Amino acid sequence: MTFSRFLILIAAGGSAALLLGAFGFQYIGELVPCKMCIWQRYPHGAAVGLGVLAVLIPGAVLPYLGALAALTTAAIGAFHAGVEQGWWEGPTTCTSGAIDGLSADELMSQIMSAPLVRCDDIPWEMFGLSMAGWNAVISLGLAAIWVAAARHAR
Repeated sequence: MTFSRFLILIAAGGSAALLLGAFGFQYIGELVPCKMCIWQRYPHGAAVGLGVLAVLIPGAVLPYLGALAALTTAAIGAFHAGVEQGWWEGPTTCTSGAIDGLSADELMSQIMSAPLVRCDDIPWEMFGLSMAGWNAVISLGLAAIWVAAARHAR
């Protein structure tokens, strides 16, 4: 096995592990994911698929695409962590909105149409980082491994 393929397996395996962790929190820990949590899963799935292809098809293109997938989920995770910390507004479909100036009927309508899981709540954290924050940090590391694999593939 070449060093490049070894790195690809580590990077794709890292994305697979993060996905398994997310599903574990969801189905074993009973932490229902919000919309932005779900968005972070898609690039990991793509990275796993790209990893399988990159092991079978030599070259640098697929590892660079794996790096792009890891960077995409890192960016979503960082944005989500910022929403959780209140640094910026998240999508209106999964965060709480302002209630100033709303009538009772408008407020009730807003409450009834709100999603079950809000993106600006932190359901779990470790060492001051939420799951979204950890996803961002770990995914940046995975992106670096993907880039290293691409450079060794040439």
